[in-house]
Amino acid sequence: MLTQDNHPIAIAAPLRRITRQARAVWGARVVTMGGGAPVRVQSMTNTDTVDAIATAIQVKELAQAGSELVRITVNTPEAAQAVPYIREQLDRMGVDVPLVGDFHYNGHKLLTEYPDCAQALSKYRINPGNVGKGDKRDRQFGQMIEAAMRWNKCIRIGVNWGSLDQELLASLMDANSQRANPWDARQVMYEALIASAIGSAHRAEDMGMDGSQIILSCKVSGVQDLIAVYRELARRCDYSLHLGLTEAGMGTKGTVASAAALSVLLQEGIGDTIRVSLTPQPGEARTQEVVVASEILQALGLRMFVPSVTACPGCGRTTSTTFQELAKQIDDFLRAQMPIWREQYPGVEGLRVAVMGCIVNGPGESKHADIGISLPGTGEAPAAPVYIDGEKALTLRGDHIAQEFHQIVQDYIEKRFGQTTEQH
Repeated sequence: MLTQDNHPIAIAAPLRRITRQARAVWGARVVTMGGGAPVRVQSMTNTDTVDAIATAIQVKELAQAGSELVRITVNTPEAAQAVPYIREQLDRMGVDVPLVGDFHYNGHKLLTEYPDCAQALSKYRINPGNVGKGDKRDRQFGQMIEAAMRWNKCIRIGVNWGSLDQELLASLMDANSQRANPWDARQVMYEALIASAIGSAHRAEDMGMDGSQIILSCKVSGVQDLIAVYRELARRCDYSLHLGLTEAGMGTKGTVASAAALSVLLQEGIGDTIRVSLTPQPGEARTQEVVVASEILQALGLRMFVPSVTACPGCGRTTSTTFQELAKQIDDFLRAQMPIWREQYPGVEGLRVAVMGCIVNGPGESKHADIGISLPGTGEAPAAPVYIDGEKALTLRGDHIAQEFHQIVQDYIEKRFGQTTEQH
């Protein structure tokens, strides 16, 4: 299609900002961040780190859901002592996901006094607002940087507007009061976030740390605030950046807010790792934050994690719930199998499945998918054509359409992606 100026309409595609590349390493596993590497998904446990078994189990669940780095709280000597055992349990289970230690207030002591903890972690998260005050601040920050250099670990300098360096903020507020046209208080806070992150990174480099091993983040809880801060942060540095709303919230609110903020920035090429900080709803698995983060990247076309299932929302033509049930069954089945299929069927994450509810868009959407089914709507003939690779392959009828289509999907995956495995 051509525009009025006889030029083709541009195809929308996310940009990629060029940053330094950081590396989180554990054994033979290397997770690269920035420098053209895929945008990585990170998550965080909510177990008591002292309970090494429970924490290791949750880390495994998050990793199987697709998290490529998992952060754990290291807040006490007992937690620091537990970290090597968590790592040991994960290694026994064959889970090589890098662990990130989350430090506040006493990280300098824990990393110095518990070297086994410092070694078992692949990355340290340092909050400049919580490393100490006055003369202690630089010394204690320096101790954490020295530990990172000693054990060859990367760091994330993670500034949070809920725990800003109050001395820096006060200094900027004083300077702002002297301006002919003072900034808005929110703009001063933006500047404090950015100055704290970049200033801390420069101090780490001055101490001898390789700048490519530094990731920055400036976490806020407002969508427009996050977009504004990260645009300016990206303009002023070339460090790898970690994205995420802090305290995004729970359920629909947290999911929508995170998707809105992260999608704008990722589309502009800003962001090298992401986390969706969802508050789990009662009974909800911690892995939901990984699912949402992965879906954001997949929806933007930046990554592929799991086969996509296209399903119509339903209308007056689809009074039967059959297509809804089948769509959920297929989606749940594909997600449950992915931990195995990632190794067994390379490329299966790009599979597109369509489960449609009536004749209006059913055949067309099914043809666009790799494999699709168009179920009969209200008043339509009780037949469900199945399309494979854009062509009508067969028609299902009777009371076992769902089970038969389920088997067709399994057979298709084995035939198409199993061949890839054999060739290797």
